Amino acid sequence: MEEDRQKRIVVGVDGSLASAAALGWASAEARLRKAKLHVVRAWEPPRHAARHATAGAMPPPGEETQHAACAGLAATMRTTFGSNIPAYVTAELAEGVPERVLTDRSAHADLLVLGVSAAASQIGRSAGPVVRSCLARARCPVVIVSADDAPTVSGRALADVATT
Repeated sequence: MEEDRQKRIVVGVDGSLASAAALGWASAEARLRKAKLHVVRAWEPPRHAARHATAGAMPPPGEETQHAACAGLAATMRTTFGSNIPAYVTAELAEGVPERVLTDRSAHADLLVLGVSAAASQIGRSAGPVVRSCLARARCPVVIVSADDAPTVSGRALADVATT
């Protein structure tokens, strides 16, 4: 007999339009399933410059600070929910490599939702490293949402996911 517990959907956001679409889809799905929605924004702290670098050298570009990630998460939440965050929604700012953070959070989830900037078939290449890693290592079904595409599901048939 399956234990009586609240269902949980985890969605990864990064400030992109695709992750906003994923959050919107995940929120609607959480309401439909009467599930908790856990929004995760992972960030990596700046690494130190190489020992041989000149004094005052900056870490490699593309790495964000905790403050910037926190501001991005808050902006994403406001854009999706306005000023009143629903009671079924929680948010987490997690330090670490996004692939690892999301894979870890999938261990206690019924569904992991991620966004992609464009459907891989439209651009003729595979999804990015975070999506590829989560598809390979997540411990629950994964839904990939594109701003201009219908979601796809990995792990189980869509009908199975919808009824769990």
